[in-house]
Amino acid sequence: MGASLCMVMISLLFLFTGFAGAKHAGITRHYKFNVRLQNVTRLCHTKTILTVNGKFPGPRIVAREGDRLVIKVVNHVPNNVSFHWHGIRQLRSGWFDGPAYITQCPIQTGQTYVYNFTIVGQRGTLWWHAHISWLRATLYGPIIIYPKRNVPYPFPKPHKEVPILFGEWWNADTEAVINQALQNGGGPNVSDAYTINGLPGPLYNCSANETFRLKVKPGKTYLLRLINAALNDELFFAIANHSFTVVEADAVYVKPFQTDLLVMTPGQTTNVLLKTHPSTTNASFLMAARPYFTGMGTFDNSTIAGILQYGTPSVSSPSNSSIGLPLPPLPPINGTVFVANFSSKFRSLANAQFPANVPKTVQKRFFFTVGLGSNPCPRNQTCQGPNGSKFAASVNNISFALPTTALLRAYFSKKSNGVYTTDLPIAPLMPFNYTGTPPNNTRVMNGTRGVVLPFNTTVEVVMQDTSILGAESHPLHLHGFNFYVVGQGFGNFDPKKDPAKFNLVDPVERNTVGVPSGGWVAIRFQADNPGVWFMHCHFDVHLSWGLRMAWIVLDGKLPKQKLPPPPSDYPKC
Repeated sequence: MGASLCMVMISLLFLFTGFAGAKHAGITRHYKFNVRLQNVTRLCHTKTILTVNGKFPGPRIVAREGDRLVIKVVNHVPNNVSFHWHGIRQLRSGWFDGPAYITQCPIQTGQTYVYNFTIVGQRGTLWWHAHISWLRATLYGPIIIYPKRNVPYPFPKPHKEVPILFGEWWNADTEAVINQALQNGGGPNVSDAYTINGLPGPLYNCSANETFRLKVKPGKTYLLRLINAALNDELFFAIANHSFTVVEADAVYVKPFQTDLLVMTPGQTTNVLLKTHPSTTNASFLMAARPYFTGMGTFDNSTIAGILQYGTPSVSSPSNSSIGLPLPPLPPINGTVFVANFSSKFRSLANAQFPANVPKTVQKRFFFTVGLGSNPCPRNQTCQGPNGSKFAASVNNISFALPTTALLRAYFSKKSNGVYTTDLPIAPLMPFNYTGTPPNNTRVMNGTRGVVLPFNTTVEVVMQDTSILGAESHPLHLHGFNFYVVGQGFGNFDPKKDPAKFNLVDPVERNTVGVPSGGWVAIRFQADNPGVWFMHCHFDVHLSWGLRMAWIVLDGKLPKQKLPPPPSDYPKC
């Protein structure tokens, strides 16, 4: 009798702990993305754009850490499409990472593909966007990942959370813009406006009625989930008479710090706490963003404004009530010193709950120059690039040519012949004074070249900007991994002196980092995710010109260290 009662008690205990575990286990969340054409009017100009479910920007994806996302994409438009879930680790799910011709062939007209992946060990703000040509100009939206149930934020719980997406608007068709630039070799036409949540705001032509308004109550704390989804521009951002507390970057908590000003590269996300004034009622303040730019080309030198609104405005007309408000002060367009100081404030929490597992020893080191260059103009053609050539961009002077099939498929099926090679130089073939007087020869080499990493290799990459055709900041994004930013500086990286200054204690962990204009950045990561992983500049113009490469991470020995085969609905080229 006693024994059987004991067994019942043990069974009940198992049942209870099973339920308790299930409470914290992830759930599966289903989304459907219908890619459709939609007429949208901005700046008094109507055009047909690509949208997800008719929305611009696209719908938000909401999940918790540990959840599985199943996103069915149906392509109803003439363009080939593919989607990237920017910053999601995609552990052993590289088939669903999304960059066209890297991890998949694009989804063709009338075709469907189901993206199916689990969010492992991540919580915070990320985003999704198209990853083929320049389609992300209108195909983008937020990914909001909450912590597991009953797990609090490591900062005070906000009164409300607000996603804020910065974008760019072209009156022209963006596909025509980049195709024309690639054809004539010159710089592409710049955008006509910046947007906040798809709205241009009162500083642009006939856009006062299309202004983002953040309605707030006095004495409350708001969590702003900021996403820079602009195609080609880093952005400064501020709100007049208010300051922020930065608490997260690229979906990783950071040591909180206060600032009046933010800067974000395309691809980066920043979570900030905004504390409203306790006694302000029925008042409005302008928020504003404008570009940070140091290059030699043209750029959209305009300012986007939105309104932070306490209570109800007394004037009904939005144009009258907002134009008279003062803009918040923003750094100069080429404010490189501010950008460097701001970037250096980011530190990992590096505590027991959120450790900074920065690799202390390095098994493979790489030194990559990143910057612009040129290709010769084809015969019987006039080109508008430097000295009659065509603009190009490169990593270690190799401009990456996209293959016509998916690299991941070629690697997995052991059919790399004629698709890619694995001989990307680990350092420049011809060293030069990278940030000094540029060499006369700006020609790049072209090829589809990657680098092979054995499973679990610890990697250090120093990315060095060059002054060839103008020094400028390059936001480098790594797919499939987060990395630790262990060092950065101006001028040429010194392998003898600079590593001694690396932060190996609490460096910030990110998925996208700005290589300083006329400087360098050092990152470290552990290659614990088998597959083929894209690394590229998140300025789409530089991406199109070839500033991209691929890491091929081999399988490990254990079953959980191997890439499973592709899904049955994997798109064909």
